[in-house]
Amino acid sequence: MPTEQLSPAVAVARAHVNAWSNHDFDAARSSLAADVRVTATTTQPIMPDTDLTGIDDYMTGLVHFAEAVVPGSAQVIASIGDQRNALLLLTVEANLGAGKVTLPAARLYQLDDNEKIKAEQVVFYAAAD
Repeated sequence: MPTEQLSPAVAVARAHVNAWSNHDFDAARSSLAADVRVTATTTQPIMPDTDLTGIDDYMTGLVHFAEAVVPGSAQVIASIGDQRNALLLLTVEANLGAGKVTLPAARLYQLDDNEKIKAEQVVFYAAAD
């Protein structure tokens, strides 16, 4: 299966990141499948691991996290994908209570048959500015 930097799944993933990182939570919500599942993990003590299923739980977690993100700070460093899968490497700036940090992350997405995000896996760390 060929992969491309501007595949359909990459386009959905980029639009989703753009939405939540700019606090457009309605647009972020509209890209999700009803049974979406997100897992997020870091080796740092800034946040416990996340494992949520369903739009409402996903959005509760996303809003809690993304409200700390500086709007417009998302920078996609690299992306690759195909019709159903996308991997984005990106950074955002956030204030998690102890000052501004940069959050480098890898975000892996899987789309369903309706081009909605069915699964998202996030691995990140906080780099002090």
